Amino acid sequence: MKRIVAVALLVGVAGAALTARQQNVPFQGGIPVAPTGLAGKPLPRMPVEFDTGEGMRIKVSAVATGLGYPFSIAFLPDNVMLVTTREGEMRVIRNGVLEPQPLAGLPKGQFAGTSGLPGAVHGYMDVVLHPQFAQNKYVYLSYTKTNDGPRSVVAVARGTWDGKTIVGMKDIFATDPGAAGVARLAFDRTNHFYLTTGGGGAQDVNSQQGKVLRLMDDGTVPKDNPFAGRADAKPQIFTMGHRNSLGLAMNPTTGEMWQNENGPNGGDEINVLVAGKNYGWPKVSYGRNYQGPWQTEVPGHIGFEPPLVYWVPAIAVSGMSFYTGSKLPKWKGDVFVGSMRTGEIPGTGHVERVLFNEKFEELRRERLLDELRQRVRDIRMGPDELLYVLTDEKPGSVLRIEPAAPAAATK
Repeated sequence: MKRIVAVALLVGVAGAALTARQQNVPFQGGIPVAPTGLAGKPLPRMPVEFDTGEGMRIKVSAVATGLGYPFSIAFLPDNVMLVTTREGEMRVIRNGVLEPQPLAGLPKGQFAGTSGLPGAVHGYMDVVLHPQFAQNKYVYLSYTKTNDGPRSVVAVARGTWDGKTIVGMKDIFATDPGAAGVARLAFDRTNHFYLTTGGGGAQDVNSQQGKVLRLMDDGTVPKDNPFAGRADAKPQIFTMGHRNSLGLAMNPTTGEMWQNENGPNGGDEINVLVAGKNYGWPKVSYGRNYQGPWQTEVPGHIGFEPPLVYWVPAIAVSGMSFYTGSKLPKWKGDVFVGSMRTGEIPGTGHVERVLFNEKFEELRRERLLDELRQRVRDIRMGPDELLYVLTDEKPGSVLRIEPAAPAAATK
């Protein structure tokens, strides 16, 4: 009997010790305070080279540095790039050189906070060209128009590129108050553009919050939108049930619009958008809320449109590009997304490559650029068939991924 009591006491002491070793994580605003052991690392001296999983060695070099949280990039003729920043600037890179001053005469974008912190307002976001840019020279910009807490508004402005700057830029659409957050833009094959919104009304068809909106190229509502003509719904809505949509791109093979969004602690997704469908947030999710419990009692997407790809833990997915070039031949047809941090740990941003089969079923994925320790906000393929990566830092950079030169033969 004494031996049993002694064993029980030892087990109790061991259990208490295990409990005592569990850390008490500090919270701020209901979110765990992130550790900083890997955060704030500067870029290494460029260029740098890396081996990749498909046996293709790559070189990463800096095209431009010293930017304030760059968000998106567009490629114009004559070797010109436009880069937006969350500090409300449009920068020009011409013939590989960053011009010293941002473009003047553009809308004022509202920005507040530090990138990566809760509540950071987004300033200038996507910059995209009209599919018929060669004829009309139209440039589109999404940006935070007003910053008034829950009443924030994002707008889409359109202007004309004259070879040196954007002229006549003015708003063609603005969301209802509160339908703000990250506003990605993308065009489809029929010259309609799609705009993502954040906010808490993702399940309400009479709210623009938590939606992907579909608009004509002049900002008006297409007559064939799934909710057009309904008195109880916003006519701009294309899909609903989204959290924070940080990537948007048209599949060049199928013409379908693909979208990615951040879950909470887990549950990041890539979705294929189908008119009128509901993608479930906040009713379903593969993620946990920030305090630890699952977001929903039964994780998954039963009763709603399921994601094509999902991440647990979250990688804070942002940006998306289909690689259709030949300069990086082992990656032809793959989808690339950025990661701002993995598993809620700053300093773990990277690029992810997802390989699909001919039915767009995922076969494998690969992490790239882990060693740089940067938040990756966007990734795009340029007209030179190379990949361009934007780091969401201050200072932030535009990086280029290209094949590394073959090693010199030794005698």
